[in-house]
Amino acid sequence: MSAQSAEPGRRRRADAQRNYDLLVAAARDVFHDHGVDAPLDDIARRAGVGNATMYRHFPTRRELIIAVYADEVAALCDRSRSLLTVDPPGDALFGWLRDFVAHVATKRELALSITDDRTGQRSALFDHWHDSMHTAASALLTRAQSAGAVRPDLSATELLALANGIALTATDAARTERLLLLVRQGTDTPALSADGIR
Repeated sequence: MSAQSAEPGRRRRADAQRNYDLLVAAARDVFHDHGVDAPLDDIARRAGVGNATMYRHFPTRRELIIAVYADEVAALCDRSRSLLTVDPPGDALFGWLRDFVAHVATKRELALSITDDRTGQRSALFDHWHDSMHTAASALLTRAQSAGAVRPDLSATELLALANGIALTATDAARTERLLLLVRQGTDTPALSADGIR
């Protein structure tokens, strides 16, 4: 999904949209490689556009960071929708949860670098992004619960809190997988015994 979602209501000419998308993609790569304080000139150069074009789309670094982070959230939510047809539902849910953990672990600096302004835009943006991710998790969780793959009393809020904790504390990929496995084992529907009692 295009980062245009960060600016609802704005429609661009095809060439302007292409430059916008190139800048967001270049910024994502540069921020990943060199951090959010990387020179903006490097982003324009990587996108293959002039500085004037970049500043026409993104007058400030903050606006560019918002566009990049919005694009990352949109991609994560798109991934959840694509997994709604993947079986088994429990695997789909925890596959997306793994993506969510990676998102929080690798994009936290980007999100935290979005400063507030007098209009309170930062809070509104974060509320919107949080709601989008909660909706994505809820859809996958509901499907997994309907299939009996996950305990019915688990909420998306609880699941995301657990995943967020993993993202902030896991020190390597092996530990991340171990913690996700423990969460999955703890949220599995209890198996039926031979006499039908859980």
